[in-house]
Amino acid sequence: MAHSSDRAEQVVRGYVRDFVRNNGAARHLEKEMARVGVGFMPLVDHITVRTLDVDRRAKEFLKLGFTWDRGVGTGGVLKYDDWWAKVYRKPGLPAVFIDQAFKGRRGKTSVIPPWVGRFGTKVLHHVAVRVEEIESAVAALKRKGISFAGGVVGARGSDLRQIFTAAEERGGRPFTVVELIERHRGYNGFSPPSADSLMKSSVITAGSKR
Repeated sequence: MAHSSDRAEQVVRGYVRDFVRNNGAARHLEKEMARVGVGFMPLVDHITVRTLDVDRRAKEFLKLGFTWDRGVGTGGVLKYDDWWAKVYRKPGLPAVFIDQAFKGRRGKTSVIPPWVGRFGTKVLHHVAVRVEEIESAVAALKRKGISFAGGVVGARGSDLRQIFTAAEERGGRPFTVVELIERHRGYNGFSPPSADSLMKSSVITAGSKR
């Protein structure tokens, strides 16, 4: 893996490196891309951090020069059924997507607090890998024995299309997933309906073995 003096890049690479160690689908992608000299990091669209307090968790990335993207969602906040998120960006690096459950009754059904309670906030829940055409990528990975959670979210030709691999386990609990993401027309946002359905699909099909 290439070296850089940029502290932000070092930190993001560290998170991604740990994620690859913990996820079989990511290890397969890294191995295949290494064969042609590309590597895994250039494919990463965004990384996702789960927490109980988005603003507190974001401080690490703000200190590294990331800025809150106020152009996504409503006033910079993406709101879903029982959880919400903010996106942080720094040119040249993957976006950082940080999410938490809503406080109170609205967040009671969220899968985020139990996940954070078990795994903490210093590991990534998922890494999104940018692909040219999702169906081709899914077919290639399935041939290698990698399974997926549900179908592709987003119609062919739409700005954003996404799918999660089936959740891998740690201690019998859903731990990490890889997201494949297909983007068009320069769209770099995050669609609330898509993200919510992806979140739910990873829970429903949890239990795949590494």
